[in-house]
Amino acid sequence: MNLFRLDASIRTEGSVSRALADTAEQAWLAEHPGAVVTRRDLGVQPLPGDAWTALAGAVVNPSAPAPDEARELLDRLGAELLNADAFLFAVPMYNWNVPAQVKTWLDLILNHPQLGVHGDWPLKGKPALLTLSRGGGYGPGTPKEGWDHATPYLRTILADVFGLDLQIAEAELTHAFWNPEMAHLRGLAEESMKTGHEQAAEHGLRIAKLSRA
Repeated sequence: MNLFRLDASIRTEGSVSRALADTAEQAWLAEHPGAVVTRRDLGVQPLPGDAWTALAGAVVNPSAPAPDEARELLDRLGAELLNADAFLFAVPMYNWNVPAQVKTWLDLILNHPQLGVHGDWPLKGKPALLTLSRGGGYGPGTPKEGWDHATPYLRTILADVFGLDLQIAEAELTHAFWNPEMAHLRGLAEESMKTGHEQAAEHGLRIAKLSRA
């Protein structure tokens, strides 16, 4: 049994998306003790942006093939997903969208012959959990309603393009814990954090049971 976990926060301490994913991972491992967790940490080790440029350029201009390093990287990234039974993606929202390192990873994966938009959906139906953190509030009626471009984008790629059976656990208003201007929102932030961890535990157990099935 193999769980693929992707982290994207540039914070290794105090990261909410990582903390939510830790809760989900613990729930998953409780059902699969000793199972393999394959880790890809884009926050600590971002991927080279020129790899996508080389691969995409080779599609546009077949007479200039991508270098071996770019193709080998794509093979490794694809194998991490193809060999997994379940998936855990921990992604914070940066500047109202996905972090640059996540976009680079997705752009590369979408060039993979099996996993990309022209592939044969090898991940279809596999269980996955996305743990999201947002510094502000973006729900209906808030001043920045509609500014969250990360969640719909990730849902589209992970569920619609890859075909994963996707669940989401999320916490928002996380900047209230350190930003004095948001101090009046800390109660709501704490409530959101509590709900996020509850969702992470619940969905972590769910994808663990679906992995076993």
